[in-house]
Amino acid sequence: MFIWSKLSSTKWEDAWEERFHAAANTNLVISLLPGGKRIRVDVYCHRKENALAIQKQFGGSVRELKKENWAALSAKSLKPIHVRGRLIIAHTAEMAEQLRREHPDMQVLCIPGEMAFGTGEHATTSTCLRLLVDFAKNRNALPWDVLDLGCGTGILALAAKILGACKIDACDFDPAAITISKRNAQLNKVRGPRFFRQDVLTWKPARRYDLVLANIFHDVLTVSLEKIAQATAPGGTVIMSGILKEQLPACLDAGKKAGIRFDPPIIKGKWATAQGRV
Repeated sequence: MFIWSKLSSTKWEDAWEERFHAAANTNLVISLLPGGKRIRVDVYCHRKENALAIQKQFGGSVRELKKENWAALSAKSLKPIHVRGRLIIAHTAEMAEQLRREHPDMQVLCIPGEMAFGTGEHATTSTCLRLLVDFAKNRNALPWDVLDLGCGTGILALAAKILGACKIDACDFDPAAITISKRNAQLNKVRGPRFFRQDVLTWKPARRYDLVLANIFHDVLTVSLEKIAQATAPGGTVIMSGILKEQLPACLDAGKKAGIRFDPPIIKGKWATAQGRV
């Protein structure tokens, strides 16, 4: 495992997130340095040549990490994420146990830093988590099921389960993401979500769900919205993200043509998340 590092001004944080958001075979960690004016950008890479390619383009430094320590090291720089007073995302087992003792009235989910997208820090994931918590609260104990397209670490699917979802199907194009999602399910002792490999572009909806989550690349999302609408039960909800602000109009237009009625989108930095109903 190799890590590329660079110091940067805080004003470039969104740009770094945009550059490495869901980049293949990398994991991004951004740490705010004392004083609040600078950040340290760390990108973890499986291969040395990937780290060197980033260095060639952006400068910075590259160093090797021991394979068994890289994930733990990245997790240490991540703070727990509190969502709507009901859910907390931790990044180590020790952190999760401490939070469960301190917050017995909240659900705690442990999602370590992994080579798959979704530990809760990125604007797209954090916004989806907030909307997911709101959706679960508004169900008022009515049963609900979920489809998670582009599950990454499994964070949204696992959060849905501990928030009360009855049935969860979750897929990703990357087989490593499926392995990581299943491992996170075991880590959190969560049973029920079904994780499987699927290319959204070739996916054909086999049933309908009360909630469809799609935090995926905007180009895949835009051409898949008709199928996403078909997979959503009448009156059901779609939460979609992974969209830059300038990409949002095309995504919304495609969704409206598919029959999705959207709420005002949520903008966080350079990223947008939209929720709608069928």
